[in-house]
Amino acid sequence: MSVRQSLLAILDQGPCYGYQLRTEFDRRTGSTWPLNVGQIYNTLDRLARDGLVEKLEASDASPDATSQIYFRITDAGRSEVAGWLGSPVERTAATRDELAIKLAIAVTLPGVDIARVIQVQRAATLRNLQELTKTKNATGDPETSENLAWLLIVDSLIFQAEAEVRWLDHSEARLARAAATGHAAPLPLGTEIPKRGRPTKVVPA
Repeated sequence: MSVRQSLLAILDQGPCYGYQLRTEFDRRTGSTWPLNVGQIYNTLDRLARDGLVEKLEASDASPDATSQIYFRITDAGRSEVAGWLGSPVERTAATRDELAIKLAIAVTLPGVDIARVIQVQRAATLRNLQELTKTKNATGDPETSENLAWLLIVDSLIFQAEAEVRWLDHSEARLARAAATGHAAPLPLGTEIPKRGRPTKVVPA
């Protein structure tokens, strides 16, 4: 998720201060990805450094503004928002998915019940899917933009959970076939000495 572009897009609606931005971000995403104020201000400082936002005195932001430090988007910032909204999100093939890495390592280790690992994960994912579905059903029709934004995120999380269950089923079947053909043996440590690494400390005699 791009916090940088998200905050810029909100600032395109008008000047905001840090805590206000956090509130707006939470309101527009259903608090799915909580941000702390420190993260907000660190991002704003970088945006200001890059010329995408500028700091304002409270009186310049709004006649009713408090004594907070406000930030206003610049023309360069608006161009970045337009570019972000008009381009696809790149999903690289080499994503570091923690669950995929966990299963990949587990299947190479001796004494690991990989089927049990998958069963535990599937049960947790199904519980999550049930909670998400319950939340979606309780939300009702998207009568407001705020509700609609929240439902879009919940739908995304539901589809991800459903895909994870299908992938776990597929992985379980693949591992069962590998076990039946004797291709699921543990992977021992390699015998080849790495050419690089921390040198051995020599202890004086």
